[in-house]
Amino acid sequence: MKQLLLYCRSGFEKDCAAEIQDKAAQHEVFGYCKLSNHSAYVIFEAYDGEALVHFFRTFALSQLVFARQWVLLLEPLLELQPHDRVSTVLDTTASHDVQGCGQLRVEYPETNDGKTLSTLARKLTVPLRLALRNQGTLTAKERDDKPVLHLFLLSGSEAMLGLSYPKNNSPLENGIMRLKSPKDAPSRSTLKLEEAFLTFIPASERPQRLAPGLNAVDLGASPGGWTYQLVRRSMMVTAIDNGPMDPALMESGQVKHLQVDGFKFQPAKQNVYWLVCDMIEKPDRVAVLICDWFSNGWCQESIFNLKLPMKKRYEMVEQVLEQIHTRLHEAGVRYQLQAKHLYHDREEVTVHIQRKS
Repeated sequence: MKQLLLYCRSGFEKDCAAEIQDKAAQHEVFGYCKLSNHSAYVIFEAYDGEALVHFFRTFALSQLVFARQWVLLLEPLLELQPHDRVSTVLDTTASHDVQGCGQLRVEYPETNDGKTLSTLARKLTVPLRLALRNQGTLTAKERDDKPVLHLFLLSGSEAMLGLSYPKNNSPLENGIMRLKSPKDAPSRSTLKLEEAFLTFIPASERPQRLAPGLNAVDLGASPGGWTYQLVRRSMMVTAIDNGPMDPALMESGQVKHLQVDGFKFQPAKQNVYWLVCDMIEKPDRVAVLICDWFSNGWCQESIFNLKLPMKKRYEMVEQVLEQIHTRLHEAGVRYQLQAKHLYHDREEVTVHIQRKS
């Protein structure tokens, strides 16, 4: 096995490719990428198959910003017989002696053309799952502690087949977290912060880290899409923006609106737990601002967005994240940082920082 399949947002294939080549090379796994613009996936082919498998098993998917999911390919191009697609897959899994997988996912590229395969994916999943269980490729019942078998449809007659491993893959179909926008939310940007909370904070820790009564600051809050997520979790919010806030949020009694510049605001007390920020500003300027908050002890956790340029987006993200690491290290701040190009992001990357004791 010498190839990785990585899912990404359409239009970000070059960034996903640049990132996987860079990270793999840092672990002495060398190769090249094959991609097509707006295909929503990238293939990384390594020169050394054993080194690639080791990298895939030991490097954390969570450290990749632009990849939604990754799959170690068994077959990079599987010719499906339209009259009997199931048998084609069974023959392939048998030839590779694949056994004991805990789940099957039949997926497709997240593009307009790819979405037309969603009906076929649903229809194929049930009979293929049953046949794979009878063959022994899948366990009798779904298990989340076993490898996942992925059939990635390219068309009705072509697919890729591969594996991902538990605790180092996305548990989501197509690597996508689909959320429904609340009817009373001031803007759809609210889904960015909701997805960030669900992505970056383990379920077991949310009752403490997203607890009612925590104090939060929202920089660049207008009209209140991100403030909405804080209010619905019963936090007390200071919303910083010269623009207006949603009247319903203000009526909640949980929001204090200050019409001041987010880059000049300083909290009067060191009792802020969450700092969130979705300002449309240059990434390096936002990075300095967030680092100042942590260096001064003004917050414990922060989620913020870095707006991306049109070209060399991966290079910019790496540069800004390195800037953050340097500044926090120099300030003596102990922290954990995560960054991801989330499904509800567009031309931005979401970053999470948690202060560690």
